[in-house]
Amino acid sequence: MAFVPVPRSSVADHVFGQLRDAIVSGRYRPDDPLPGERELAAAFAVNRHAVREALRRLQQLGLLRVSQGGATRVLDWRIHAGLDLALSLVQSGDLLPVDTLVRDMLEMRACVGVDAARLCAERADAELRRSVARDVEAYAALAPDLHAMDKANILLWRHIIDGSGNTAYLLSFNSLVAGAVAVGEVPPERRAAELLDVTGHRRLAEAIADGRGDDAAAQAHALLTASLTTPATPPGRECRA
Repeated sequence: MAFVPVPRSSVADHVFGQLRDAIVSGRYRPDDPLPGERELAAAFAVNRHAVREALRRLQQLGLLRVSQGGATRVLDWRIHAGLDLALSLVQSGDLLPVDTLVRDMLEMRACVGVDAARLCAERADAELRRSVARDVEAYAALAPDLHAMDKANILLWRHIIDGSGNTAYLLSFNSLVAGAVAVGEVPPERRAAELLDVTGHRRLAEAIADGRGDDAAAQAHALLTASLTTPATPPGRECRA
């Protein structure tokens, strides 16, 4: 397999990125052996230290199994890798080479959000319920500025996730927010049907305030799946308030 020689700046990052792409895209299949360090260093035109660092990072992400004195073999990333496979790339601005990753992250966000809304309605204390209601009114006041609403939406959902009392959901939420660049930033216009539905957000806040878990989940589902089923709304469209 031919690799592209890399610039001298951050050479380990470039080696890591090319090898990661080759593994995730299937050019290297599970249990395939990688070339040795010496061969990879020659192919990339870098020193062996850069190759060793790249292999170490790939191993930490669950993409490789490195055997002392044996071949370095590819692992099936669908079995061994976690969200950090995508999120590790935030600082470099690189993209994981999976065409459906933005859609996939939005679907995961919907799954977490729906159950978190139900739990928030059932578990949150009075102060947090009031925070959600205040968040929605502050959010509504920003319409129809999609970019401002997008930022306010994160704060609203952070309170809902907090109110769910579920630490795993909180960590997943933090990962999804931090990973916007890694999965290809989702422009607010892509989520316009969700963001501009002010009435839907108010219904969600009311269901949470009243402790109606099933209704909160249903309303969260309607909001969080809108971007998956509705074409983007052109800027300037009136919000549903």
